Parts: sequence; structure tokens; C-alpha cells
Amino acid sequence: MAFQAGVLNIGGFMACHRFVSHVTGFATFFGYELTQPHGSAFGMLATPLFFLLGAMLSGYLVDIRLKLHKKPKYYISFGLIFFLITAVLIGGVGGYFGTFGEPFGASRDYALLMMLCLSCGIQNGTITTVSKSVVRTTHLTGITTDLGIGLMRFLNRHSLGDNYNDETKPNLMRIGIIFFFGLGSVVGGFAFSKFNYFGFAIPVLTSGILFALMLYFQVFRRPATA
Repeated sequence: MAFQAGVLNIGGFMACHRFVSHVTGFATFFGYELTQPHGSAFGMLATPLFFLLGAMLSGYLVDIRLKLHKKPKYYISFGLIFFLITAVLIGGVGGYFGTFGEPFGASRDYALLMMLCLSCGIQNGTITTVSKSVVRTTHLTGITTDLGIGLMRFLNRHSLGDNYNDETKPNLMRIGIIFFFGLGSVVGGFAFSKFNYFGFAIPVLTSGILFALMLYFQVFRRPATA
């Protein structure tokens, strides 16, 4: 999932010069656009709302159902991500989003950003719920902070004594998330540079595999009978 987020983030940036997998950049652009005589501050404020909407959809499909002791609908969450990214791929290749890498500003650029933000919000919300708010896969700020704290705890484990909780596995997980997000950015950078919108075929493939797995295990697979 971190690999997929890295690909989506670099894809959104190279397509229309905006990052899509975290909200921080939009808050910065919102402040900047407010200072410009013909800025688009409203668009910069409205776009991350789709990340919020995605997180809310995930909350309804996964978090609320878990709290009600019902089966979470992971397959719908992953299905929405798959179909959104597929729509981005088809729209980009079909010319709906204009020329790849053109200057940002057209209304179609906002449509692209909103679809990518929505899919990232669903992904982040789902993984956050599953990991009990420990793991986020669409941005690295929190993970890097946790890694720094975890490394210091590990290095001072002897002096902490009974107050030390083993940080080995959590730190390895954090390093893995950072690595695969970076790997996704690198792979995406090469793919989008060479194939333009066809680069979105990579997250279509990864999200499609996850969707198929969730659909199989949650819908089609029947529990074994004695």
C-alpha cells in the first residue's frame, strides 16, 4: 500500500504539479493562492476535502462496522480505490485530463486531483483503522517521527529497563513503509516520465490485486465445514 501511495503521489505531481497523498501541501498552496491576484484558493481548499471524504467512506465501511461488531467491508474499500484509479488511467489515456505535465490550472486538473485524493483518503482511512491508528501509508511524516522515537527507545533499551517495550518489529515496519513509499516514487518517476498517463497502470494493477484478494476472502470464499 505504501508503494502504491508513492506511485500515486509522484503521478499526481508529474501530471499536474500537485502532490495528492497528503493534505499538508494543499494547505500550503491554499495560503499561497490567497496572496495571488488571480489565485485559486477555493480549489486548493476544496480538493483535500475529497481526501477527507475518502477517509469518511472508509470509516463507514470499516471502522463503524468493527465498532458495531460487524464484518468490515474491505472489498468495497479496495474496490473503490481500484475503480477510481482505473478511471484516472482511462481518462488520462483518453485525453480527458489534457496533456500530461501541462501547467496546473484547468478545471480538469481539479477533477484528476479530486479522484486521486479520494482514493488516497480511502486507503489511508482503511489502513489506519486496521492498524488501530498505528500505520499510515499515504504520507511519511508521522511514520518518520515514530521511527525516530522508536530508534531512540531501542538504543536506550538497557537504561529503560522494564519501561522498554520491544521496538524491533515496529521499527522494521516503519522502515519498510518508508522504503516502499520511496520505491514507489522512484518506479513511478521512471514510469510516468516514459509512459505519461499509462504509468497509472501500476497502481491499477496493485489495487486490482488487493481488490481481488479481498473479494475472494470476504465474498466468494466459504468457510470450511467439519
